[in-house]
Amino acid sequence: VPELPEVETVIRCLRPHIIGKTISGVEFPWSKACEGSSVDQFKKNTIGSKIRALERRGKYIIFTIDSSWFTVHLRMTGHLYIAKAGFDRGHVTFLSRLDGDQYLVFKDQRKFGRVTWMDSLKPLGAKLGLEPLSDEFTEEWLYSNIRSRKRQMKALLLDQSIIAGLGNIYVDEVLWASGINPLKVSDRVSAKKVRFLHAAIGLILREAISSRGTTIRDFRFDGEQPGSFKDQLKIFERSGYPCHRCDETIVKIRAAGRGTYICPRCQRK
Repeated sequence: VPELPEVETVIRCLRPHIIGKTISGVEFPWSKACEGSSVDQFKKNTIGSKIRALERRGKYIIFTIDSSWFTVHLRMTGHLYIAKAGFDRGHVTFLSRLDGDQYLVFKDQRKFGRVTWMDSLKPLGAKLGLEPLSDEFTEEWLYSNIRSRKRQMKALLLDQSIIAGLGNIYVDEVLWASGINPLKVSDRVSAKKVRFLHAAIGLILREAISSRGTTIRDFRFDGEQPGSFKDQLKIFERSGYPCHRCDETIVKIRAAGRGTYICPRCQRK
């Protein structure tokens, strides 16, 4: 599933091509991709509007139009990109025609992705936690929010209502980098480990954005371009290989209902 770096990569690729463009048409070849309103209502609220801004909140892509917003959540296999007329419409679930003979295209083979019109961003903001690359995401904030809860660390970091944007790949990476076992209960994590975790979150997310995200299987940006951060992953999907830090064999376990990769020596519970 695309996480914060992948969504940020998509936005940075789209932004130069769509800001200031007018939406002249909308289609939902798969109507269930339209969430929160009917397709007709979505069209009424968006056609004729100009795209004013493009931003990210957690894993959501937010389009600001004249007097409202619409969001795109890529989910498992969603690709959002700009295309010219005559593009391949296979697996396309949503498209918006823009001036200049351009189309905003959402291709989604597994059809889990959603496009949602909103007259307010408050409901979205209310369900999402702090942005991990924001100034508010301090070591003190992280320590307080970890130690005040009694949850396994992987489950806590995956909770979008606490920290918005982390997913399975980057949670495994930051926990390995900070030497924290994903099954460790949060109120027993030391201040030193929280300091390491805070630094790892910022560093790894920024490095992943610089590498235009991680492509394990499905993620693509700008049409068909893969992200290159996979080559820098230290733990994710490396079971059976030696740990980069201690040479212990990496193993796969279950944590928070997800396949999870750990070093048994570096990440003792």
